[in-house]
Amino acid sequence: MVRKLFTLYALSVAFGWLAAQKPNLIPIQGLKGAGYPAHAELNWENPNNFLLEIYRYDSQKRLFRKIAETNWDSYFDFMSKPVEKKQDLVYRVVPKGLPPESKEAARFEITIGMIPATQEALLDMTQRYTTRYFFDFAEPITGMARERCNNTDGDIVTTGGTGFGVMALVAGVERKYFTRAEAFEAIGKIVGFLEKAERFHGAWAHWYDAGTGEVFSPGRYGDGGDLVATAFLMEGLLAASAYFNKNNADEKLLVDRISRLWETVEWSWYTRGTDLLYSYWSKNHGWKMSRSLNGFDEALIAYVLAASSPTYPIERSVYENGYKKSSYYLNGKNYYGVKLDLGMEYGGPLSFAHYSFLGLNPNGLTDGSTNYFEQNRKHALVQVAYATENPNKHEGLGPSCWGFTLSDDPVDGYSPHRPGTKEENGTISPTAAISSIVYTPTESLNALRNFYFVKGRKLFGKFGFYDAFNMDMVEGQQVVHSYRAIGQGPIAVMIENYRSGLLWSLFMKNADVKRGLTKLGFSY
Repeated sequence: MVRKLFTLYALSVAFGWLAAQKPNLIPIQGLKGAGYPAHAELNWENPNNFLLEIYRYDSQKRLFRKIAETNWDSYFDFMSKPVEKKQDLVYRVVPKGLPPESKEAARFEITIGMIPATQEALLDMTQRYTTRYFFDFAEPITGMARERCNNTDGDIVTTGGTGFGVMALVAGVERKYFTRAEAFEAIGKIVGFLEKAERFHGAWAHWYDAGTGEVFSPGRYGDGGDLVATAFLMEGLLAASAYFNKNNADEKLLVDRISRLWETVEWSWYTRGTDLLYSYWSKNHGWKMSRSLNGFDEALIAYVLAASSPTYPIERSVYENGYKKSSYYLNGKNYYGVKLDLGMEYGGPLSFAHYSFLGLNPNGLTDGSTNYFEQNRKHALVQVAYATENPNKHEGLGPSCWGFTLSDDPVDGYSPHRPGTKEENGTISPTAAISSIVYTPTESLNALRNFYFVKGRKLFGKFGFYDAFNMDMVEGQQVVHSYRAIGQGPIAVMIENYRSGLLWSLFMKNADVKRGLTKLGFSY
């Protein structure tokens, strides 16, 4: 026992001397942290890759209790239950072997204030973390959103996901996650990249390699313009142009630059002279990879913007004969007592209710076919009912664990996870339920609470909720630890729309969009 105490004392003294003589060997620097409704986040710099021990102070036993060991630069400490009242937690992050009660260990102490688990705190936390994907994790040179966090093909950026991210950045300014100047600079970088990027009759490619600036295609024929991704991108840029409207030269210039991008998209060219709108065109392969954009699906925004274009508009006949006459535009069936006016069986993936409506406000939006808010609300309710019935008897599905949409998959790679098909394999995508909060606040909040308070240790990380999980899998393989721009964007944007309606308000201010909606027969 005496020898052990002497060894620990010697280690403490030696570490103090070493740190004084070799400051570059200090194990951690910049220790900081923040408290949330059920976890504390600790961050630091660990330049020498030290093995560290993390201790939390136990006020009842009056000692530091070890909770983790890591050589990373961050740690999430999840509580056993939601925080009920404001409280301070004291942590020490020390090199392995250094006694946590020692004078040297006290140099690596931090106090974190935990906040009560109110609904507002939960929503703000989720939005804040998700917005990090587009601010902290943006490609630094171009400002564009990276396609995903685990890309093995290089630094690939996405146009559609960037459009979602631009809206998330605008909302982040309002929530004071960063300054207006910082968001302005980030969006300015994006616009600068888009001005120089290769375009295809005005449309941008789906992906670009940020390292080279060239179009990236994982397949043989996808090296061209993607009209739907371009629509998602412009949806975000038009919202940003309405936000940065201060009467100063810098913001006016940004608005003018966005206007030039908007006016040079040749929407009508993508009809190929027919009453259909087509998705892809490549200068090398022509229309080889193209498909006609039929509805009801996430491509509605492409038709709205194509009709709204002040320079290359489509006629209403393209929307009527192309989008609305497909075999899965009208539905009319009842699912669990809920009638869906539009869409495929069970409504399809919930991206249909999200992507087009991040800026396009569904509240009061009607035409001869449906009320779009009600269509999307019912779509989400069908998914809640489907998960509750759980016809395939998957583990964990129910009224607080639902949401099927385009996402990664622990089994099948990337999948739309459509209910009622073999693509529904028990995989839940948190973005589906959370992004539906504008339509189904009670059901979405039930899912959000479950994802965070019950499953947060598994599902929640650096940029919020991971892309997907499947409880049928064995422990350790249940969660896909990936983040994707088109999964993260709707969460941040729709939470803001639920809290304030900000992005809806900004996008719907655009005079061209108003004209286009009227042209297509919408009331709003």
